Amino acid sequence: MAAKMPLNILKMKKMKQEGHPITMITAYDYPTAQLAEEAGVDMLLIGDSLGNVVLGYDSTIPVTIDDIVYHSRAVARGAGSTFIVADLPFMTYHGSIDETLKSVRRLMQEGHAHAIKLEGGAEIADTVKAIVQAGVPVIAHIGLTPQSVHQIGGYRIQGKDEKDAQRLLDDALALEAAGAFGIVLELVTEEAATTISQKLSIPTIGIGAGRGCDGQVLVFHDAVKYTSSYREKRFVKTYADIGDTIRTALQEYVNEVRSGAFPAEQHVFSGDQEALGSLYGAKRKVETQS
Repeated sequence: MAAKMPLNILKMKKMKQEGHPITMITAYDYPTAQLAEEAGVDMLLIGDSLGNVVLGYDSTIPVTIDDIVYHSRAVARGAGSTFIVADLPFMTYHGSIDETLKSVRRLMQEGHAHAIKLEGGAEIADTVKAIVQAGVPVIAHIGLTPQSVHQIGGYRIQGKDEKDAQRLLDDALALEAAGAFGIVLELVTEEAATTISQKLSIPTIGIGAGRGCDGQVLVFHDAVKYTSSYREKRFVKTYADIGDTIRTALQEYVNEVRSGAFPAEQHVFSGDQEALGSLYGAKRKVETQS
């Protein structure tokens, strides 16, 4: 398969202008990144959702910068021709700008990301501006922001009334003015997300934000049901049930080992019988003489 040319932020803005939807999906390891690139996904996100779907936490809050760097590096090795975005995890960008830029540097230099993502609205606009001025592309994330889920009262739909929808629009405009090249809208009403998308010159990427966004993102494990027990989500479409396929395959492996069906003749290696007889025969003769 011929290598594709990765997107850049100018191409993404042009895609918005021309009405070409942008595709994004999370990836946390080398084989997933390879498969996503082969499928033609535009952007890969090493999201702090890895805390929930890979590391076994009940939220994104325990995820560290070391976690994101480790997984981003693996994704970059698997998808060398795809635009890669890495999350700044919880409390890595709320202190001094020097401390924030240290985390950003790690994601870019050690994690080999092309851009970073951080959650928040107008209150982080100055931080976004400083990161952009340092030469790093930034995609912002508003609406349902998992890192602050306890503060906003749980996993609630955002933009349901006029006041809240206006707040989201104000946040989006502030982040655009600060230099963000795109904005993720999570669990936002379709009406609010569509209005925001129309008002901005930069792309919006929706997850549970309806059909009016300039692109869509899903968590990989949701899209293919790569889990033990899957909880259905209204805003997710699942395209395969990999969890069930893996479980069934491993059950068959266990049964075949226990029954002796595996390994079969085609799975073993045989040497030259005369040479083997000479070798092991000689060994047995020496052992008998001793």
